[in-house]
Amino acid sequence: MSSLSMITAPVRVAPARARVRRIEALLGDPAEDTNPAGYRTLLAADRAAVICDPAEAVLDSFGMNEEFVPTALGGRFDSPETLVQVLRAVFRRDAGLGMGYGMSTFVAANHVWMRGTAVQQRTLAGQLLSGSKAAMAQHETAHTNDFLRSQVRGTARPGGLSVTGAKPVINNLQRADALVMVLRTAEGHGGGCLSALLVDPRELPSGRFEITRRPSADAVGLRGYFRTGARFTDCPVPEDALLGPLGSGVPTSLLSFQMSRTLVASLAVAAVDTGLRTALLAGRGQGAGVGEASDPRSAAATLACAFTDLLLYDSLAVAATRALHLRPAETGLYSAAVKSLLPKVLRDTLHDLASVLGSQIYTREAPVGIFQKHLRDVPVISLGHAGTAACQATIIPQLPWLAGRSWFVDEEAPAAMFRPGAPLPPFSYDRLVLTDGRDSLSASLPAITAGLPARDPVQRALRTLAGLMVDELRDLRGRVLALEPPGPQSAVSPAWFALTDRYVLVLAAAAVLGVWRHSDALSEPFLADPAWAAAALHRIAGRLGIRDVELPAECLTRVHRELLTRFRDPHGFDLYDMPLAD
Repeated sequence: MSSLSMITAPVRVAPARARVRRIEALLGDPAEDTNPAGYRTLLAADRAAVICDPAEAVLDSFGMNEEFVPTALGGRFDSPETLVQVLRAVFRRDAGLGMGYGMSTFVAANHVWMRGTAVQQRTLAGQLLSGSKAAMAQHETAHTNDFLRSQVRGTARPGGLSVTGAKPVINNLQRADALVMVLRTAEGHGGGCLSALLVDPRELPSGRFEITRRPSADAVGLRGYFRTGARFTDCPVPEDALLGPLGSGVPTSLLSFQMSRTLVASLAVAAVDTGLRTALLAGRGQGAGVGEASDPRSAAATLACAFTDLLLYDSLAVAATRALHLRPAETGLYSAAVKSLLPKVLRDTLHDLASVLGSQIYTREAPVGIFQKHLRDVPVISLGHAGTAACQATIIPQLPWLAGRSWFVDEEAPAAMFRPGAPLPPFSYDRLVLTDGRDSLSASLPAITAGLPARDPVQRALRTLAGLMVDELRDLRGRVLALEPPGPQSAVSPAWFALTDRYVLVLAAAAVLGVWRHSDALSEPFLADPAWAAAALHRIAGRLGIRDVELPAECLTRVHRELLTRFRDPHGFDLYDMPLAD
């Protein structure tokens, strides 16, 4: 058991909104040419394929590393949701900066907060609080990033392990004081074949450990980062470097994925936010911010639909993030769901926005050039051990159990799961489990649908669309139960992947309804408006192939009006609706 069984706050830290306002103020207006964290500076570093030192200095002045260290160890990490809100301000400027400076360090540290000894946790906390970086060695590029097929092996020797092998891609290794690594310590493919280590790469003997480098020309996205790897040759590693018992690397990694998948997927919303904002900014002269959203051929309609896609995706991301506190036993399911939906939403939404930009999409200069950079960067962070196939593989084995014993049986999720930024109970690493066979999010779908009003055309459209989502879940249940369950040694039928994709969309629909249903009409009038929820379910229905429901024209008109309001009085386009620097 981790010594950080629960994150508490012995020293009071500022609430999330205050920290977001502070980092926004420090990062400043990204369109300002002289801003060290502005688009002009970030794009210049990208062209040179180097780390953007001026922008990182701004994050240093904020003390960003404190956000990655639990409050019990002297940092400010008190909630995964708070970390998402703070880092979205960074990812909104530059996904590479956010991933390279911050999330790569947190992903590595997360293993230590989960499984490290008290000594390991204190040591790493001290390093990060002094400004150090941590690196994570997990990618397996020779095996489509299947971490179970690790090419690095550790064999027993007196007092520890002897490590041999190579990891071609390790972000931040060239400047890291801590390296977390998953490696093979036994033969076979069972749960006990891998182990996790925490080492200081500076203390590894030269000649036995080498940092390798990739040419910058090879990089398409995150060009200033992910340029280093490592090679080990009979490298001695002490026994006290193990994170958890020998052979515990698989469950440790799978539990860690629940956090990393959820957070990375949630942070990607910021890239869509910037794409939408850039399209509005660049298209003002062509009328992108005006016109009738009810006309499906207009730029206004394209922008309104992109905003709707952002909101429907963020609904699932918020529910999955808050489930880490409220339904941690279900998080393995929701983290895989939101991460598998990420590439589809990014591809479709950014492609639609590119049509508004037109030929300007090829511009490499600020501020429009940041759109092209996001197009290159974000797909890189959506790959790896948490790519779509890996996430589907996490969900598929759970479907027969869910269909037989959970769907239409479980209690619905608590209202707090759908209220972005609302107070949460303390987060506990020890409450994370691989699966418990429950799905309260999908249970919210029929529960909310049963009480929907139908007093006007928008409400009637929402009720009709919600009913279709319930029908889809019922159809999924029948199809899953009719299939032969996938076996551990047999190939998985393509039908399972198709059903998984549909199930993820149903979960997104449940999240949309939950966010709408539990929004306060006084403090969140837009989120309490059924127009955006109906528009979101209509978009989901289209992805499911359901095209016989007409959306009232006023739905997109109201969504477009909110989009322009947030653009003019700059606020984030996500569910948190934070004020932005201007």
